[in-house]
Amino acid sequence: MNSPVVVVTGGAGGLGKSLCERFSQAGAKVVALDVNPQALQAFQEQFDAEGKPALAIACDIRKPEAVRTAFDQISEHFGDVDILINNAGITHLGIFDDTPLEAVNRVMDVNFFGAVNCTHFAMPGIRRKRGTIVVVSSVAGFAPLMGRTAYSASKFALHGFFESLRTEEADTGVHVLMVCPSTIDTGIRKAAMTDDKDGEAAQQQVGKVDTPEEVAEQIFQSTMHRKRQLITGFTGKMSWVIRKALPGLYDKLMINKVKPAIEALQIDKKQTDSNLRSLVINPTEKTGT
Repeated sequence: MNSPVVVVTGGAGGLGKSLCERFSQAGAKVVALDVNPQALQAFQEQFDAEGKPALAIACDIRKPEAVRTAFDQISEHFGDVDILINNAGITHLGIFDDTPLEAVNRVMDVNFFGAVNCTHFAMPGIRRKRGTIVVVSSVAGFAPLMGRTAYSASKFALHGFFESLRTEEADTGVHVLMVCPSTIDTGIRKAAMTDDKDGEAAQQQVGKVDTPEEVAEQIFQSTMHRKRQLITGFTGKMSWVIRKALPGLYDKLMINKVKPAIEALQIDKKQTDSNLRSLVINPTEKTGT
């Protein structure tokens, strides 16, 4: 690599930070966009201490003007973007009937519109550099996932948008890589719109959990070889095959895996709601006063 500029959304932690570290090891100038100021400060201090060119920028990717300002700053500091990695994402847990519309909108705003916003402002430089757009989707981007309707919808939307964009940019030299991990040991569970213990229960329903470093290495290699798609992990690869060949079987297998955790969430929610009602009806009984 010849010191390309690599921008990673959600870059101050989890998979995003591992991606910054891997590309930096290869000589890239890296930029982390994130909404976590403490994580951004730690990121900047780490890279400064290591003497590696890096820039940490606080940015809410849901807001076009904030994204415009961030990319203006990147341009002034490093120049045109060579590689944009749309990695930032949040999830939710629970069936649609129990999911507030605000949660659906927020998931779509971050996962889909955030990626679109960043791509819009990065595209002029990427086109000049004949660079690459990497989109971190999910197995849920090509197969249904019970209890994650909004999350799956946001990932399906990424495929529709960016695979279409790939065709529009075919003559410009811009490359698009779609990444579909299965399960990664990152902080996205803590960003889920439910209790953390509920996230633990749901995560236990999937197969082997990859480390961020393992997935970052695979993304790095796929980016360098300008691959169209990367599906990580045995569970992800099997999901792709079964979903394509036997969609009905895939649905049954997925439901059998996920349904117990979803039912546990519903039971826990009912118990929590019942406890809250008891507190309102007779607060002294619960507080012991």
